[in-house]
Amino acid sequence: MKRLLVLLLLGLLVLIPISGCAPEKEEASVHMAVEFVDHAASAHIARSKGWFRDEGLNVTAFDNYITGMALATALGRGDINVAYICLIPAINAYANGKVPIKVVAGTHTYGYGLLVDPEKVKTVKDLEKPDVRIGCSREGSPLDCLLHKMIEKYQLDEDKILGKVQRMSPPKVLMALKMGQLDAGFCCEQFPTMGEELGFKELLMAQDLWPEMQGSVLIVTDDLIRDHPEIVRKLVRVTQLGIRYIHEHPEDAATIVAGELTVVGKEVLPLKIGKIAAELEITPEAILRSLTTKMECATAIDPKIVQEEIDYLAELGYIKSSFKAEDILDLSFLEDE
Repeated sequence: MKRLLVLLLLGLLVLIPISGCAPEKEEASVHMAVEFVDHAASAHIARSKGWFRDEGLNVTAFDNYITGMALATALGRGDINVAYICLIPAINAYANGKVPIKVVAGTHTYGYGLLVDPEKVKTVKDLEKPDVRIGCSREGSPLDCLLHKMIEKYQLDEDKILGKVQRMSPPKVLMALKMGQLDAGFCCEQFPTMGEELGFKELLMAQDLWPEMQGSVLIVTDDLIRDHPEIVRKLVRVTQLGIRYIHEHPEDAATIVAGELTVVGKEVLPLKIGKIAAELEITPEAILRSLTTKMECATAIDPKIVQEEIDYLAELGYIKSSFKAEDILDLSFLEDE
């Protein structure tokens, strides 16, 4: 009898894995991040519409960062495995931070501009005047690269310009303009369009300085591609849905994005800005103009333009050396759709 019981127990141990009682593989989590701008409109729309959930994606975080450079820093810490981020900060994270990421889709081209007080700055050459105060985000950012492009294109005195640039985030640039603390400043959308509503002039757009400039992209970590390609495929599909919605339902898309950014703004903008920030209303009208006239929303990416941005960062010394665009691109998921 004792021998029979032992045999029965052994049989049960053999049968347990065969019968499917072993624990199932845990679903991978998506730790997503976006920038606090309408560059990530497709992601905001998808979240509002529940498309991530409908695709079965387990999005456990949807964090907003005040700039792409701040988001790039978070990538370096390993906090994020999916992000909607400007291409240039993504290149910095890859080259300088050795963050193992791939660009799998675009979200838009362009999306940056130079706002000025039209009473103080009437021409680009006026920026050289000693009393003209200029704001721009930190070195190595997309806006900083456009600042350098402007200096080159209009043959401005580099020392005169760079020597007086005040480094600050795009929302702070707009608020400093409103408070009379700046006379000109580079901003990423939606802030130039918001600035126009306040009476400032967009003297230059990215279109004027860098033809076909790739703005933001969808990036994922290498291990997500390796271990869960189906998740990456779903993320690309949802991004395409968001872009299509912008083209087919622009007014509703703008209303959704304006609402999302208004709520988020209360969390990501510094508390000390307080009352001034509240006056910088993100209206659906501004977002509509931003999405449809300041940017070209599309998931397609031109590797040649990506190479241009890599090479320019190397030329300016923001990354140690150039590298092949193919090293940071994986466009196979776009081709699948």
